Amino acid sequence: MFKNSWFPTVFDDFFNTEMTTQRTAPAVNVKEDENTYTMEVASPGLKKEFCRININEDGNLNVAIENKFEHKEENKKEHYLRREFSYTNYQQAYTLPEDVDKTGITAKVEDGILTIVLPKIKKEETKVTRHIEIA
Repeated sequence: MFKNSWFPTVFDDFFNTEMTTQRTAPAVNVKEDENTYTMEVASPGLKKEFCRININEDGNLNVAIENKFEHKEENKKEHYLRREFSYTNYQQAYTLPEDVDKTGITAKVEDGILTIVLPKIKKEETKVTRHIEIA
């Protein structure tokens, strides 16, 4: 387990709540290694133009996805027997741990997955050397 064990709990608390209605939030994976946290947000048909990511005034990470799925007149010929793709908008604020370098956060969209990389602040260990007087 990594030193910062409370960060995954924030995500566990959000995603482990029981939902009795149809889930409209995209699936989110969170990984941690020595240098980064990585979030993966899955949404079918996701394009980078649909995503907004920023750090708000409280220092939280805001992730917003606006699915602009347009229904055109020629699509009215289609009749779905079952439709499970969700094209609703999504917005969530995530509390970040103190060891995230907020100036180095990067994001990309590839194959319907928004990947957000949150680098950790490198802690420099200072070695203290000194002579101790014996009384």
